[in-house]
Amino acid sequence: MRPSMYINAKGQLIDLAKPQVMGILNVTPDSFYAGSRMQTEQEIAARAKQILDEGASIIDIGAYSSRPNAEHITPEEEMRRLRTGLEIVNRDFPHAIVSVDTFRADVARQCVEEYGVALINDIAGGEMDERMFATVAELGVPYILMHIQGTPQDMQEAPHYDNLLREVFLYFARKVQQLRDLGAKDIILDPGFGFGKTLEHNYELLAHLEEFSLFELPLLVGVSRKSMVYKLLGSTPAEALNGTTVLHTLALTKGANLLRVHDVRQAVEAVRIVEKLKESVSPLIHTPHTHEPVF
Repeated sequence: MRPSMYINAKGQLIDLAKPQVMGILNVTPDSFYAGSRMQTEQEIAARAKQILDEGASIIDIGAYSSRPNAEHITPEEEMRRLRTGLEIVNRDFPHAIVSVDTFRADVARQCVEEYGVALINDIAGGEMDERMFATVAELGVPYILMHIQGTPQDMQEAPHYDNLLREVFLYFARKVQQLRDLGAKDIILDPGFGFGKTLEHNYELLAHLEEFSLFELPLLVGVSRKSMVYKLLGSTPAEALNGTTVLHTLALTKGANLLRVHDVRQAVEAVRIVEKLKESVSPLIHTPHTHEPVF
């Protein structure tokens, strides 16, 4: 029997057995992809509308840039930026399902309790704030648990693994158990493409993505316009849409349940095509051959 892939987002059940798309809304001045940076009220409102109009199920708002060597801002500055974005989204799109991208427990609590945020997306897997696991368990919101080696400030200096898959799997096994012991409900796994990983590490993870099904938990893939696309192809984040869509398609065939993306329409189309292909696959009917003579 296939494990349940439902998550409870503000009382709304979302079935991730049918892959969904999460649109990125960055209220930062320094995200790695310039096209995702939204600063003014008009830009934030327009981006939120675009995300929903193009078919995303979730808006993921981030105020702390997690690109390599990003500036480390204070919790107060992070919350100030988030407050601006959340107030606009809640005003203009009150029924939207919103996730907040933060590794700080106090920020997560404020966003859930004051602004009705439905999910917490933690790039640090609880490593950068020891109170995060207890906080999300208490809040009762779905939690995206990501693998990272290091911090955004040093994660790409010299990523090293003796056995990448083994170490990532053990990381998830340990942390999922910690979360469950605290009473956390809906857990989504994110392998953390680009977070403390070389180009080769990223593609090794992608090649073995279907093996994450052993956890029987929804799987988020975040590869949108990342260096595993543009460094391989000798381009830039602005030129990485085609490669991103290829990776999204591969990830969907390997069991991805949630795509975190900059380009919502293209990701939604990839989901529709892959899902149609799955519907069209039927077992071959083997008709026994007879060797009787034909008269």
